[in-house]
Amino acid sequence: MSFREFISQAAKSGDLITIEREVDTNYELANVAHALEGKPVLFNKIRDYPQWRICAGPCSDRKYFSMSLGVPVDQLLHHLTQAIANPIPPPVVENAPCQEIIIEKPNLYDLPILLHLPQDAGHYIASNVVIVKDPELGRNMCYHRLLRLDERHFAARIVENRGTYNALQKTKGDLPVAICIGVSLATHLAASMSPPPGVDELSVAHALAPTPLVKCLTHDLEVPAEAEIVLEGRITRRLVREGPFMDLTETMDIVRDQPVIEIDLITHRRNPIYHALLPGGLEHKLLMGMPKEPTIFAEVNKVVRCTGVVITPGGASWLHAVVQIEKQGPEDGRLAIEAAFKGHGSLKHVWVVDTDVNIHNPAEIEWAMATRFQADKDLVILQNQPGSSLDPSGIHIPGQKSRTAKLGFDCTIPWGADRTKFERGQYTPVDLSQYLNS
Repeated sequence: MSFREFISQAAKSGDLITIEREVDTNYELANVAHALEGKPVLFNKIRDYPQWRICAGPCSDRKYFSMSLGVPVDQLLHHLTQAIANPIPPPVVENAPCQEIIIEKPNLYDLPILLHLPQDAGHYIASNVVIVKDPELGRNMCYHRLLRLDERHFAARIVENRGTYNALQKTKGDLPVAICIGVSLATHLAASMSPPPGVDELSVAHALAPTPLVKCLTHDLEVPAEAEIVLEGRITRRLVREGPFMDLTETMDIVRDQPVIEIDLITHRRNPIYHALLPGGLEHKLLMGMPKEPTIFAEVNKVVRCTGVVITPGGASWLHAVVQIEKQGPEDGRLAIEAAFKGHGSLKHVWVVDTDVNIHNPAEIEWAMATRFQADKDLVILQNQPGSSLDPSGIHIPGQKSRTAKLGFDCTIPWGADRTKFERGQYTPVDLSQYLNS
C-alpha cells in the first residue's frame, strides 16, 4: 500500500483528519499536527505552496501499520521478524509514479519543508529515507535528518560507523544519494530496522508488502516507484555546522560538523503529498522503536522462550523495553535481560514479565514489578556499558561510543514458588447489555 493509498484507506476507516484551513509551514503546521498526535492528518491548503498537500501522523499508531501491511496488530512483531529473516528482492519497473514530474533545475525552497521549533537550526526534513550503495555491501536505506541550507544544499546528520557513513569512507569523491519522501509504511519500517550489513532494506520492505522500485535518472540507484518525492544528489566532502534539532528523547541534539548534500534533480508525483514527521513525536518514536523489537525478540529467543517484546513510548521508544517470556528455568529472567541488551545496544532499562502480563499495558507492568520483584534478588545492574548518544544522562566523549549504566528487572514469578500466590484473581465476564438496558 503506497503512501497515498494509505491516506485513502485512513479516510475510509474514519481515522483521517482533514484540515481545510490554510496553514503555514513555519511552526503552525507542526503545532496543529502535534495537537492531533495519534491520528493521520491531511492539510489541504499550505500557505505559499498551492500545489502541495501535507500529511502528518501516518505512522503514529501500531494500528496504521496493521492497516497498511494487512497484518493484525498482535502479529506485527512476527511479520517484521520474518521479513528480516527472509528478504525478497523487489522488482524494478520501467515507469513509475514518482517520476511523473521531472525538475532538472531544483530549488529546495519550492518544497514545503517545515520549521518545527524555535530552537531548531532551520527548516528540516525528518520523514525522508535515504538510499546509497556501499561499494562492497551494496544497497543501503536509512534515515538522515536534513537541514535546508539554500536552493540546492542540505546538511545531513550522518551517524558515524553506520551504513551511509561507512559507504562514504569507501568512496572517492562524492557519494550518490537518493532522498525519498512520502513512502509506504513498509518502506519506513524497513529503513528503521538496521539488519545485518549486506542485507538490503528494500528487500525487507518488499517482504513486508509489495515495494516495486525504479531506477533514478541521474545515478545508479533504485528507489520506491510509488514514492511521492525523490531528490537525486550527492553527499559531498564539504562539512558545515548542523543542529540543534529535537531528537527522539524530546531534548535538543547538539551541533556538529556534518556533510553537505547537493541536489541535482527532483522528481515527484502529480498533485504531490509531502510527509511531515514531527521530531520527538509518536511517528518518530514508533519508527525508531518498533523495528528494534524483532532484534530483541530474536536474541532473547536464543536463550529462553520469548513470547513478546515492546519498546515503550515512555522510554522515548528507544531506551526502555518490556520482554515477555514463558519461564522454564530459574535463570530465565536474568538470561532474558542479558539477551535483550544484546538485541538492542541502545537499550538502557528492561523489564521481563510472564505470559499472563499484557506488555502493552503500563499498569500491568507496574503490577508485575510490585508483586513479583525483589530488588536484592531480581535486579541486574551493568556498569559502564555502551549506550545511546540520544540519552542526555549518559557519558558522551567526542569520537568515542557513549557509555551508560543499564538496569534489568526480573518481574517474573520466582522459580519453584507456589504460583497461585502470584496469580491475579479473574472475574467472570458478563453481558452488560442485560443490565444497562433494563
